[in-house]
Amino acid sequence: MLRREFLASLAALAAAPRASWAQTAEPGLQLGARTPFSATDVADMAREMATRDYEPRPLIPEEWRNLTYDQYRKIWFDSRNALWEGSDAPQRVDVFPPGLYFPQAIKTYVVEDGQARPMLFDLNVFDTTDKFPDVPIDDTLGYSGLRLRAELRQPGIYEEYAVFQGASYFRGIGTGDIYGLSARGLALKTGDPMGEEFPDFTRFWLERPDDGATTIVLHALLDSPSCTGAYRFEITPGQPLTMQVEAEIFARTTLTHVGIAPLTSMFLFDDTDRQRFDDFRPAVYDSDGLMIHNGAGEVIWRPLANPLTLQISAFGDTDPRGFGLMQRARSFEHFNDLEALYHRRPGLWVTPGEGWGRGNVQLVEIPADLEIYDNIVAYWRPSADIEAGQSRRMTYRLDWGEDPAPRTAMPLRVTNTAAGGRPEGGRIFAIDFENADHVPEDLSRLDRLVRSSAGEVTEGIIQRNPATGGPRLAFTFMPGEATWAEFRAQLRLDGEALSEVWLYRWTKS
Repeated sequence: MLRREFLASLAALAAAPRASWAQTAEPGLQLGARTPFSATDVADMAREMATRDYEPRPLIPEEWRNLTYDQYRKIWFDSRNALWEGSDAPQRVDVFPPGLYFPQAIKTYVVEDGQARPMLFDLNVFDTTDKFPDVPIDDTLGYSGLRLRAELRQPGIYEEYAVFQGASYFRGIGTGDIYGLSARGLALKTGDPMGEEFPDFTRFWLERPDDGATTIVLHALLDSPSCTGAYRFEITPGQPLTMQVEAEIFARTTLTHVGIAPLTSMFLFDDTDRQRFDDFRPAVYDSDGLMIHNGAGEVIWRPLANPLTLQISAFGDTDPRGFGLMQRARSFEHFNDLEALYHRRPGLWVTPGEGWGRGNVQLVEIPADLEIYDNIVAYWRPSADIEAGQSRRMTYRLDWGEDPAPRTAMPLRVTNTAAGGRPEGGRIFAIDFENADHVPEDLSRLDRLVRSSAGEVTEGIIQRNPATGGPRLAFTFMPGEATWAEFRAQLRLDGEALSEVWLYRWTKS
C-alpha cells in the first residue's frame, strides 16, 4: 500500500476544480435521528464489546473496494457541504469517500445538547469527474474519515489542521506546517515476527463547539481482535497544534506488546549514509530524530536511520517525561526539494498526563527504498501486560509543530549528524550542537564523553562550526570485527551536562 503517496494527495483533492455539472445548491451533510449521548457512553460500549468475540465490520461493495488509485482521486468532497457550513460554529468538518484503501465505513455522529445524530451517507456531497465509474449504493456505505478546518490565519478562510482516516491513524499540523508524520490510537505487536495487528477507529462522535471556541472535542471507538478502546481528543489548532488525549483500553486477550501513543514517520537518508541512494537531494525524511526526556532527567537525541534489516531499539525508563519524533532541519537548503518541502514537516511530542510506570520507549526502523513508505515507528511500551478482561486508562498530550518539545532548562540540542569513511580506515562521526550564551568562548573548557559498545573510538575533538557558531564533536570509530555498535556521546562543562545525550546505532553495510 503506497499510503504516504495517497495521504499526501488528500489535501490536493479538496482544492481540485469542481465538475462543470455540479449542483449549484449543495445538499450539505445529512444527519439522522437523535439519540441521547454522554461522555461515558463510548467507554461503556468498548467495555461491553470486549466481553464478546471480535466481529469485523461489513465490507462496502466490491466496486468501491476495487477502485484504482487514479479513480479514487476523481471523487472529492465539496467543501460547500461541510458540517456547520453557513453557521456561526468556529469549525468546519469535511468527510472522505469510502473505497480503495478504506474498505469499511466509519460511523460518524454529531453531538449537540446531549443528543447524537448520525451522518447519513450521501454521494451528492462529493464532486467527481466524468471518469469516475458508476458504483452501487447500499447500507454498508459510509464515510471513511474526516478532516477538521478552522480560521487559523485569516477570518472567513477555514484551513485544515487535522485528518482522521485509515485504521487508527490521524495526522495534525501546526499552523504554517504541511502534513508529515502520523499518530495512531494504539499499536499492537509492532515488529513482532508473527505480524502486527492494526486496530481500527470504527465510530466517531464530534461535539459541536460553542460559538467562538478554539477547541473541538472528538470521541472515538476503537476495535480490534485483541482489544477495544474508548478515546477522547480535545483538539486546539495553532502553532503548535495540541491534542489532549484520554484513552481506556479493554483487553479481549492478554496484551503483551502494546504501543501507547504510537508515532509513525519516514526516514530515507541523510548525511550519515548516502551510498544506497543516487539522488539530487542531500536528505529525504519527515523526521530526523527520536527525542526523549527520561524519568531520570536526561535529554536523549537518537538520530534516525534507514537500516538494511529491521532494527528495534528499546530505551528503558520509569515515568518518562516525554518523547517524540522531531524535524529539526528547518531550512530549504537542507533538502533542496521544491515539491515535498520536508523542511516544513512538523515534529510531534508526547507528554504523559500521569506516571506511566516502568517500560521503554521503543523505536522501530524498517528498511525502505522509497520515500512513499512510513518506515519509522516510536511508542511507549509498558512493562506490565494488560490481562484479558482488564483495562488500562492513560492520558497524554500531543503537540504538533515546528519545535514542539519543551525547552525549559534544555541542554544544547544536536542540530546535525554526519558520518563517512576515512581513507586510512574506520569511520568519522561529526556531531553539531547549537550555539547558546552559556557555551564558553574557550571550547577547551568542555569535556567530551564518547563511548562505544564495540570496536574502538577516539576521544574526539571539539571545534567551533563557523556556519552555526556552535561546537562540533568529531570522533573516529574503528569497528574491527564488530558488525554493529551502540554509541553514546555528550558535551559536559564543569562536571554538568552541557548537551543532550547523543545515541546512535551503527551497523555494518
